[in-house]
Formats: sequence, structure tokens, C-alpha cells
Amino acid sequence: MNFMTQGLLQELEMEMPSTRKTLERIPEKFDWAPHQKSMTMGRLAQHLSEIPDWAVKAISLDELDLAPPGAQPPQPQVATSRAQVLANFDKNVAGAKAVLASTNDEHLMKPWSLKMGGKTILTLPRVAVLRNFVLNHNVHHRAQLGVYLRLNDIPVPSVYGPSADEGSLG
Repeated sequence: MNFMTQGLLQELEMEMPSTRKTLERIPEKFDWAPHQKSMTMGRLAQHLSEIPDWAVKAISLDELDLAPPGAQPPQPQVATSRAQVLANFDKNVAGAKAVLASTNDEHLMKPWSLKMGGKTILTLPRVAVLRNFVLNHNVHHRAQLGVYLRLNDIPVPSVYGPSADEGSLG
């Protein structure tokens, strides 16, 4: 039995609906940011929609170079609408679930490297990449987006329990 794989898949299935609920509430004020050093609402929402794709990269690739030597670094997609963000999120969550369902614990213990300009930044077992760069990263930015919603007087959805705006787990 693949305990790590099943556990990660269950956690993904638990966390992603809360992230989607949060994304469903973003206003189309994509240039808004709470501070000049902060991501804009649109960039943050788009980033949240992209995070599940890191599961695909961590399982199907042995490494990822964010600035491959001799090539243009990948440019982040720009949010154009809430619908586009949600469609991208749904596509990436489906891909993450599929790749997790198709792997096994032995593969999750194999090393994966993140590079920049051909230089290794870190090498971790794939399971650690999934935990940190997919699940924990998602929770971090979902909470950040919750603050953005609050600052724009948009009700924050309940996630792990009632929010100040929702008295139940609705």
C-alpha cells in the first residue's frame, strides 16, 4: 500500500476545495495590492491557480530550472478574469490528482532538484517538494488572499472552521 501517496492525495483533496472557494471570491481588481511590496490581487490569485501544477512537475520531472541557461525564463500567466483563474486552477488540480494517483511511495522518495540558471538551489525527495511547494505553499498563499479579501470588505470563506464572516462551515 502506498501510504505517502494516499495521504498526499487525501490532503490535496481536502485543501483544494477551500482554495477554490477563496478564489471564487476574488474581485476583478487585479491591479490592487495592499502594499507596494505585495503581489497584486491578480498575480496572487493566478499564482494560487498555478501551485497545483508543481505536483505534476515534481512527480514527472527530475528537476526544474526556473531560468534555464540560454533560454527565456518562463513568464507567469497574467490573470484576465476570475473565470480564467478558476479554469486554470481546476485544470491544474485535476493534473495534480492524476499524477499523484499514478505514482508510488518509492518514486516519491527519489530526489528532485530546483535550479536557477543551471545551478541547483535545492534537492529534496519528491514527497518533501509536494508537502512544501504544493500543499504548504497553497495554504500560505490562500491565507494571504484571505487578508486581501478582508481588506476589500469581501467575506472570507470558512476553511478549517468558521470565519468571522461565516458562522458555520458553509
